Order: sequence, then structure tokens, then C-alpha cells
Amino acid sequence: MNKREEYDYVNRHYRSLHEGTNLKYYKISIRESDLAIGVDKESYTDSLVSWSYEILLGLRMDLEDYIKRQPEFKTSLAPIYLLAGAPEIVRRMNGAAWAAGVGPMAAVAGAIAQALGEQLLTRCGQVVVENGGDIFLSSESDRIIAVFAGPSKFTYKIGIKIKAGETPLGICTSSGTVGPSLSWGRADAVVITGFPTALSDAVATAAANRVKTSADLMKAIEMAQKISGITGILAIKEDTMAAWGKIEVVPINRRKSNESG
Repeated sequence: MNKREEYDYVNRHYRSLHEGTNLKYYKISIRESDLAIGVDKESYTDSLVSWSYEILLGLRMDLEDYIKRQPEFKTSLAPIYLLAGAPEIVRRMNGAAWAAGVGPMAAVAGAIAQALGEQLLTRCGQVVVENGGDIFLSSESDRIIAVFAGPSKFTYKIGIKIKAGETPLGICTSSGTVGPSLSWGRADAVVITGFPTALSDAVATAAANRVKTSADLMKAIEMAQKISGITGILAIKEDTMAAWGKIEVVPINRRKSNESG
């Protein structure tokens, strides 16, 4: 990843490429959780922002308290058996881990995005929650989600069109060349669509782990298409891409850098 791509990732400039003009966006963060949230403008209030923060804080407290009880939950690279009384966020993550054959923390961003998004839907008509490249989306109109694939020529050039009728949906991305997340592969991006969002997140990790070169893209697809709940996959390595399922790839035009957010 060159300096410009690293800067764009750290500063989340890619977020500006999927912000809908009919949504009001705001950001909240607590330690590793750095979320961009969009809601329909009619539902937005300043109190919604503080409420979102309280929800995120509660989710993180549930997760962190459980990790104190079972430290293996944070470090395991394979599914584990939970202790009695595990909170819902932990159960969702571990269920996704079992389906994908990865550690439960591989599903943390997607699980938090959906849990927060579901709460927001009790007050909002439309919601998008993006958590480090992993998205929970519930929309009344079609949306285009930009694909950020690090050094690949496809970065900032393509997006995935999500039809309103396909939501709620999880759209999650894993990469071996972009960002801090652990990956055993070298994919520039593997994007998974499916539901629940924790499942999409875990499968994105598992599929990306299988990609070392462009010749391995079909290995990622073959893995993902076997898992119930997964509706599509787009896998990118350098100048090659492969896709399966309900994936409509469309061209996008990058906004000028001074419009990024």
C-alpha cells in the first residue's frame, strides 16, 4: 500500500464514496470501534448521536466483560465453545465463526454494525452503519457501495449496487494488503454480501485467507458459495477480479479529495 492509499484508509476517505445524498451522516468511536452512520434526514436529531454512542458503549462493555471471563474468545483463530450466559453480541459472533471456520473476533465489526443498526431502525426509516469497511444496510432506495482494494487498479473505480429489496444486508470486506486486520492471504479485497452481518464479516475473512495470488480467487468463491446466508462475493487481487451471486458491479467516479469525509 503506497502512502496515499495508507492515508486514505487511516482517514476513512473511502467512506465519502458510499454516502447517500438523502442520508444524514455522523461518526462515533470508542477505542477500536470507529463507525460512520447514516440515517434518513427526517429521523436525525442530535440526541440520536448520543443515543448511538450509548448503544455502542453497551455493546463494547458486553463484549469486553465477556472476554475477561473467557480470554480465549479474543485470541482464538478457530470457533470455540462459549461459557454459560454469554451476551447476544458474543453469541452472534461465535455463531458466524462456526459457519465460516474462523475465530470469533473475525466477526466483531459486522456484529457491532448490525446490533447498532437494528437499534437505530426502531427510530429511523433507513440506516447504514459502516464499521471499518464492514456495513449493515437497511435502505428504501438502491445504494452503491464503493470498493476499496488498496493497490489494485479497481480502487475508487468500482462499486457494488445494492437494491433496496435486498436489505437488510451485510456488506463486508477483508483484505490482506489493506488495514490492520489479521489475514493469512494477500487479497486486495474480498467483499461478501449476506445476512446476518456478522456472518458476512466472518466469511470475508475466511475467503480472503484463501487468496495468495490471482489464481486463488476461485478458491475464495468456492468457499463462500457453500455457506447458507451468503448471497454474493467479489474477490480482487491486483488487476483480476472474480464474482459470484447477487453482485452487480458498477463504475463510480471518485470525488475530489476536498469533498471526502
